[in-house]
Amino acid sequence: MPLRPGDEVAYYTSLKEEARPFYRIVYRDGNILIADKFAGVNTEGLHAALAEEFGARPVHRLDRNTAGLIAFALSGGAEEELLSAFRLRRAEKIYEAVCLHPFAEREAVLTAYLVKNAKESRVKVYSAPREGAEKIVTEYKVRETRGDLCRIDVRLHSGKTHQIRAHMAFAGHPLLGDEKYGDEAVNRKYGVKRQVLVAKSLSFSFAGALSYLNGKKFCSSFRAEFPSAAAPHGE
Repeated sequence: MPLRPGDEVAYYTSLKEEARPFYRIVYRDGNILIADKFAGVNTEGLHAALAEEFGARPVHRLDRNTAGLIAFALSGGAEEELLSAFRLRRAEKIYEAVCLHPFAEREAVLTAYLVKNAKESRVKVYSAPREGAEKIVTEYKVRETRGDLCRIDVRLHSGKTHQIRAHMAFAGHPLLGDEKYGDEAVNRKYGVKRQVLVAKSLSFSFAGALSYLNGKKFCSSFRAEFPSAAAPHGE
């Protein structure tokens, strides 16, 4: 339902959720804050905490069950420049994920077409253009293989809802633990209940006042870990 002037938005948490740590600050100056979000934390909840403490303004988001880096603006000028950087693909985000099934190629750039179903909060991927579909481009590189699982780096050349999760599933390599696009039997086998996906690194190519951050690479302390039951090596 669309928000209207005067509407009040409330975000509810539990005492247990509030008691545990849910982010670390990776970088902060007068313009920008980069937080390392724990998996299971809503972007909205993180923003509420950072807005209260630092006056942080959101410019992008991560899925609740995705861990890793998320940037916030601390000034109006920084907000405009960050929004522009994400819109113009001047922000490079590298993700790390654990996927099912060995890949035929160790690295590749995949292209497909995505249709978003907002009512069902999910997307569908197709191999060819169709009405209402947006082109998606996803690049991956295999880092390690263990049995029937692979750890990969992922770079998005387009940023759409659930792109990594849906595109990798469409390619035959769903993310381990993904309960929306993944393999329920394999998730149960390894006892994993949320997608193993981390927003691992973030760097920018700013054209304005934030250009002093160009050349810096911010990295998450989280890793996309293999489950303990995975075979030690299988390359």
